[in-house]
Amino acid sequence: MARIRGAIVVDAERCKGCGVCTVSCSQQVIILGKEVNSKGYYFAEAAFPGKCTGCANCGIICPDGAIKVYRVKEE
Repeated sequence: MARIRGAIVVDAERCKGCGVCTVSCSQQVIILGKEVNSKGYYFAEAAFPGKCTGCANCGIICPDGAIKVYRVKEE
């Protein structure tokens, strides 16, 4: 049976570090990083990308539209 694996891409310049995505992630994949963007915000990043299921909760809830979610079927 095929397994669905997800991946997220965060636009660091659009992210304001509100942290809503970190709470909405059921797999605890997303954290606020230690680096800041050009606006001085700590931006979200995938800490454990292998655990991502591609559910898209983070992309849907992001108020800035800074997260894109991709899903890949693994055989």
